[in-house]
Amino acid sequence: MGEIYTTLIFIFVLFALLGSSVWIGLALMGVAWFGMELFTTRPAGDAMITTIWTGASSWTLTALPLFIWMGEILYRTRLSEDMFRGLAPWMRWLPGGLLHTNIAGCTIFAAVSGSSAATLTTVGKMSIPELRKRGYPEYMIVGTLAGAATLGLMIPPSLTLIVYGVSINESITKLFLAGIFPGLVLASLFMAYIMAWHFLAKDQRPKPEPAMSFGAMLAESRFLIPVLILVTVVIGSMYLGLATATEAAAVGVVGALTLALLQGSLNWATFSASLMGATRTSAMIALILMGASFLSLAMGFTGLPRALAAWIDQMNLSPLVLIIALTLFYVVLGMFLDGISSVVLTMAIVEPMIRQAGIDVIWFGIFIVVVVEMAQVTPPIGFNLFVLQSMTRHEISYIAKTALPMVGLMLLMVVILVAWPELATWLPNTQRGGPVGG
Repeated sequence: MGEIYTTLIFIFVLFALLGSSVWIGLALMGVAWFGMELFTTRPAGDAMITTIWTGASSWTLTALPLFIWMGEILYRTRLSEDMFRGLAPWMRWLPGGLLHTNIAGCTIFAAVSGSSAATLTTVGKMSIPELRKRGYPEYMIVGTLAGAATLGLMIPPSLTLIVYGVSINESITKLFLAGIFPGLVLASLFMAYIMAWHFLAKDQRPKPEPAMSFGAMLAESRFLIPVLILVTVVIGSMYLGLATATEAAAVGVVGALTLALLQGSLNWATFSASLMGATRTSAMIALILMGASFLSLAMGFTGLPRALAAWIDQMNLSPLVLIIALTLFYVVLGMFLDGISSVVLTMAIVEPMIRQAGIDVIWFGIFIVVVVEMAQVTPPIGFNLFVLQSMTRHEISYIAKTALPMVGLMLLMVVILVAWPELATWLPNTQRGGPVGG
């Protein structure tokens, strides 16, 4: 019973701080400090200073700002526009037409960004005007874009997977490799939804695109090649064991800067804007991680994670039942917190549970990304909903309704992961020898 009261106190203090509009990182530190003072005899100040410095100075964490900066460079230069131009000729012949550019564009940009918001903004500013001009239904334009943008959390380099890996001290490279196949399967489910719409809503189809010769399609594809080369180099260097995630991120930044320079769209304004955008995002995430690190320490001193893990063990829940319970838990939590915050808030308690149940931590990383992806498109705090609202001027309720089928497909993806866990674990297990850390 003591553990239940301790948990309730932690939750009450946390929501009291969050409800008073305190930054999430500071709220986590506040809860941890309160727990240290109330339940332990160790000086909270000394513990906080040591833990925050240790968490913030992690070498693995250096991959985070580098991948963010790479995405910012692509977003603020003409590379993203060229990507859409190169994609369109190859999507037009599929059932559903150019709506597939939302999915394919988000999939490719996710592989060089890692951020759901950056993916949504970049692809949205290209595709929304073009699809509207061609007469595609608004609910399909908005809904497919809202769902596909969440691929930025799954397909490497994923900021959420970096945060998860740092939180549980697991190889970032292996987590990135684990996200490739599930990310492609989820993108395929989204494209299958568009194809189903094409055949079921024949009266809503726009006019067919004018014919284009194969030579013209190849000519337009030249705009897509630079980004594809960048994706191949970044992910390939990690898979072949030639680079760690941090080193691959550095290569990605240099590659993005070089491509933008050769293209002629890199100037001082775009360079400084991309650098400051990456700095702001990285600082926000780092503060959350600092608070989460201190909260993990405080919970460790109270013995709460061990007690909860033992309680779960006594209940004799099967791994499947535990996964179902955690799915519901993260879906509800995601209605009020973004994905990264959901991960760092809960890992101190959830990690002992999954290890106790014998669940593979690499697989669980992919599972948790899928369920927190839903948080991006579920009200009231779905971040993608707010971004799309600013881009389209629609009501949040309308955008959430259009994204509902995509949420259903993400739930289907959870079922697929449970049924075929090798989808996430096979590639990391076949990685060649070489550096796998950070």
